[in-house]
Amino acid sequence: MEHVPPVLSLDIGGTKLAAGVVTGDGRIHGWQIAPTRREEGPRPVLARLFDLGRKAIAEAGLPEVAAVGISCGGPLDAAAGVLECPPHLPGWIDVPVGAMASEAFGVPSALENDATAAALGEFRYGAGRGTSTMLYLTISTGVGGGSVIGGRLHRGAAGNGGELGHVMVRPGGRRCSCGRLGCLEAYASGTAIAERAREALAAGRASSLATIDQPTAEDVSRAAADGDPLAGEIWDETTWALGSAITDLVNAFEPELVVLGGGVTRSGARLVDPVAAAVARDAMPPAARSVRIELARLGAGVCVVGAGAVAHDLVAGRNIHA
Repeated sequence: MEHVPPVLSLDIGGTKLAAGVVTGDGRIHGWQIAPTRREEGPRPVLARLFDLGRKAIAEAGLPEVAAVGISCGGPLDAAAGVLECPPHLPGWIDVPVGAMASEAFGVPSALENDATAAALGEFRYGAGRGTSTMLYLTISTGVGGGSVIGGRLHRGAAGNGGELGHVMVRPGGRRCSCGRLGCLEAYASGTAIAERAREALAAGRASSLATIDQPTAEDVSRAAADGDPLAGEIWDETTWALGSAITDLVNAFEPELVVLGGGVTRSGARLVDPVAAAVARDAMPPAARSVRIELARLGAGVCVVGAGAVAHDLVAGRNIHA
């Protein structure tokens, strides 16, 4: 069996930083987490992230790491290891995080879009094990995604492919964070679910949600399950948008599996069942018969595991940016 050395994996989120040593079986050792405090700017935040990485290495107690994998939301230049202008990190313009990590740890580094890394993690170690073609959507603050086609992670011509949250579901609809009107993210993200609830309450709609200060997507899901009419409408629109977008994606890619992850999926069957029913009803018959829709299995560590998988590919000499 091929020896796979441990790697250090780092995740840069808008609210939290995470680090861990990832072994060849996809397990995380020495897990560390801390607030991002993004307002401090890139150099102080990255200094604390690298300190987290050193703590992870010390606590893991494994042989020296062979590489560093880094996951972060884009836009980014993965091949150059540069964060170009990620919206969740305002003011982080052209930050050479790959070179900084290599200097800090004395090993090669690989930078990857967080949702793309998560897709690779689920494909290799989670729900996607044993498949060849798999789509992954993370439904959280926004809606991100990634795809594995024929066993190979798809990155796109500029390395930022897989923006599945920006599939159009309602032309001329709600404004999305990308600036367009009617993207999936503008309807299915946790942010959009909560916004629609607050807008309806401000317009005078009656709902049990009115007793909650700043209701969240989780509040909407729970109220919908309890029979609240307004929450039910919002939830039905959410699952409709997801079902519509995933139907289009299934028709285009004909995957074996679509994996749904992220905070909104904590609602479980209340989200997955209507989406799966819409795809079974509306997708082209061969694609509809071939696809399964399942929840992600790697939980909160998915981006760390995924970035570790990218670093393992780097160590193994696989050309990850070909």
